[in-house]
Amino acid sequence: MNTTEKQQQSPSASAGRAPAVWPSLQAHDAPALIDFLVGTVGFLRTAVYEDGDRVAHAELDWPEGGAIMLGSYDEKSEAWCLKPGTFGAYVVTDHVDDLYQRLTAAGVEIIREIEDQPYGSREFAIADPEGNKWSFGTYRGAPRPDKAA
Repeated sequence: MNTTEKQQQSPSASAGRAPAVWPSLQAHDAPALIDFLVGTVGFLRTAVYEDGDRVAHAELDWPEGGAIMLGSYDEKSEAWCLKPGTFGAYVVTDHVDDLYQRLTAAGVEIIREIEDQPYGSREFAIADPEGNKWSFGTYRGAPRPDKAA
């Protein structure tokens, strides 16, 4: 397999704790989905390994922490990988209002308007061009329980 790499390291990619859980998805048009997630949403293109017109493996970092992996849809992986358009993720951001305004202005499909939640988060949700659901909000999760307890 002749695989080429396009890689761009960002200063914030190495900042903070490295992801230990990598949500992953496949796309019918992985190059277009990468362009959308990087150019429109704001992920960082950390690594993209291509095999011809297919994406064998890509890593996109969220500037505020965390990352995802994705690649071109392969029917042979259906037993362990989600079909395109069935993925969902919650992405934490301290800039939820700015992101909402930017994505709305870009014509992104908003599937849940921005609003404050009873648990303290401010959030909204979009659908990407493949039909995947992305929620963005300020909620960072409950504090980890004390190990001594």
